Amino acid sequence: MKTNVKKLAIAGMMTALGVCLSAFSIPVGASRCFPIQHLLNVLAGVFLGPGYAVGFAFSTSLIRNLMGTGSLLAFPGSMVGAWLGAVLFRYTGKVWTAILGEAAGTGILGGMLCYPVARLLMGNKEAALFTYVLPFLISTIGGCVLAALLLGVLYKSGAVRYLQGMVEK
Repeated sequence: MKTNVKKLAIAGMMTALGVCLSAFSIPVGASRCFPIQHLLNVLAGVFLGPGYAVGFAFSTSLIRNLMGTGSLLAFPGSMVGAWLGAVLFRYTGKVWTAILGEAAGTGILGGMLCYPVARLLMGNKEAALFTYVLPFLISTIGGCVLAALLLGVLYKSGAVRYLQGMVEK
């Protein structure tokens, strides 16, 4: 894979935003929703593509874990959502597929992939295959709604095409 310095710089800035804004959360029942990560996952899928989107999601999760503000569960959730959203957007060119990919990737697949992480690495013997699906779905839906609103405005203004062209040059 050829390195695109612009995409690398944008992924770095998105990582910084994801880490800094991870303190913003919304309590929903027994879980806490971190919508900014999911918003950024969709944006990474639209502007950066699968490789950089996964790298950004991994870097954000890693830094948050090193700082003690994240959990090992952030890795499968954010990385799968960013990847699936980016892949679907790449094949269709439709923002709604990036949003759907983020929601399904993080909420369902990522939530299910948290089971072995919680069970084997975190010692959570009460965890089951679908334990994290509902909390992850709630969190990702909040971020996906924000992404849909933001990208809707950016599309109407022509900024999405302009920014995509700037990144690819």
